[in-house]
Amino acid sequence: MAGSHDELLDTVDAANNVVGQFPRNEVHARGLMHRSVHVLLFNTRQQLFVQKRSVSKDTNAGLWDTSAAGHVDAGESPLEAAVRELHEELGVRVEADDLEPVVLFAPDPTTGNEFVQVYRATSDAVLTLEEDEIDDGRWFDGDELDRSIAADPSRYTTVFRRIRAYPGDA
Repeated sequence: MAGSHDELLDTVDAANNVVGQFPRNEVHARGLMHRSVHVLLFNTRQQLFVQKRSVSKDTNAGLWDTSAAGHVDAGESPLEAAVRELHEELGVRVEADDLEPVVLFAPDPTTGNEFVQVYRATSDAVLTLEEDEIDDGRWFDGDELDRSIAADPSRYTTVFRRIRAYPGDA
């Protein structure tokens, strides 16, 4: 299950090649490089859905974050993980072809030593928020979101701020 401390993750080398598998808590405790995905979900009005992470999360609790995000499980591709996370966290079903790659960030301290693959999707589906993962969420117009981040960056996760600052279409 997503967010479980004993979920098995692939660890990777600096070239993003799988080199092992360890439980999530060990990967984080040892600072091993691994993979995650972030999905930016837009509606047809070009508003971005932003979620507020549950206060019970072990990292970034209570902060605003990407529409859906999570680790890439052992043996799973980043694209498969993105499809899974979007469904698990928001109840939105998409096909892999519906996800557009935006950027791949290399591991560093700001990413939690993760290769972060960011995707973009568009849907007007009714959202069903995963109660264990998300405390709140809302749709933002781009300018409104940028003003909110500028006014109080500490309310947003570091990775989300980095994604939002990316010069592409995030």
